[in-house]
Amino acid sequence: MSKPVVGILMGSDSDLPIMQEAAAMLQEFGIEYEMTIASAHRTPKKVLEYSTTAERRGIKVIIAGAGWAAHLAGVIASQTTLPVIGVPIDSSPLKGLDALLATVQMPGGVPVATMSLGKAGAKNAGVFAAQIIATSDVKIANRLKVYRVEMERDVEEKAKRLMVITAAPEIKETAAVEPGTPAAKKKSRRRRWKKKPGGSSPAQGPTA
Repeated sequence: MSKPVVGILMGSDSDLPIMQEAAAMLQEFGIEYEMTIASAHRTPKKVLEYSTTAERRGIKVIIAGAGWAAHLAGVIASQTTLPVIGVPIDSSPLKGLDALLATVQMPGGVPVATMSLGKAGAKNAGVFAAQIIATSDVKIANRLKVYRVEMERDVEEKAKRLMVITAAPEIKETAAVEPGTPAAKKKSRRRRWKKKPGGSSPAQGPTA
């Protein structure tokens, strides 16, 4: 079994449903990874140990997801020169705004590649980690190209299905009013006033 080259960290087990999206993308590209829980505030020693030993253990990219005062990615980035990808998680009453700002607002010289909030961000973190690794791995680079082609094909298929669905009522309407059919003749007839009993013209309102 190959050694993991991507490390996925999260501040709490409640973040797992989000961070699994990153793991799923790494699996799709055939990239080995490891996953653990480490809090920048509750387990700072563990975060420090992980950050300082990751490169030595063969880790090439670290993905860190956290909510609330999300300092996890920033603390890791301060302790290693490995690329760090941050995933802000919308788990607080502020709907993730606090986590986003805490992750993205890093001082100059200590970068964190910050993704979008939630599952989409975690998915992109997995893809971005693959892109980093692909710079020195031809197999991963080719798998990324295939992924892009499949993604484009999937969108085109959805567009075709939508065209079929939206065109169906129009086809039915066209068939219903085809020239020469009883429906078309009925539709083309002019509206005629019906005479009321005792009168020769349509009822009119009072005149001045």
